[in-house]
Amino acid sequence: MIEGSCLCGGIRYQYDGEIEGISICHCSQCRKAQGSAFAAVSPVAAARFKILAGAELLKEFRSSPDKVRVFCATCGSPIFSAKDDAPEVRRLRLGTVDTPFTCASAFHIFTASKASWWDCDDGLPSFAERRP
Repeated sequence: MIEGSCLCGGIRYQYDGEIEGISICHCSQCRKAQGSAFAAVSPVAAARFKILAGAELLKEFRSSPDKVRVFCATCGSPIFSAKDDAPEVRRLRLGTVDTPFTCASAFHIFTASKASWWDCDDGLPSFAERRP
C-alpha cells in the first residue's frame, strides 16, 4: 500500500499496489510543471488509486490536447497526470509519496531536451525521446 500527500497536507491519497517502474522525464513541460530538472513518475492503475482527503482541492490543467495535469489548488503540488487515451492509468508524481518504497526499474526519457545544467549520467537507461 502506497500513501502520499501534497505539500500542505490538504490532499491525501492511497494506491493499492506497488511502484513497479520509474520514468524520469526531462521534457520541457515536465521541467516547468515540477520546477526542477525532471519529473519522477510511475504509472499506476486508476482503479486502485484513491483520494482519501482533499478531492475538492484537486485542480486540473490541460498541458496538451490529450493530457491533463492534476495538482493541489492550495500549495501547487503536482499529484498525477492522465492521458485521454489511457483513462485506466494515472502517472503518479513520486515526490508526493510518503510511504518508503524501492523500485528496480527506472529510466530517463526525453534527455534530448534535458536542462543544460543537469547531468543524468547515473547508469540508468536513457532515451533521447519517448521510451521505445
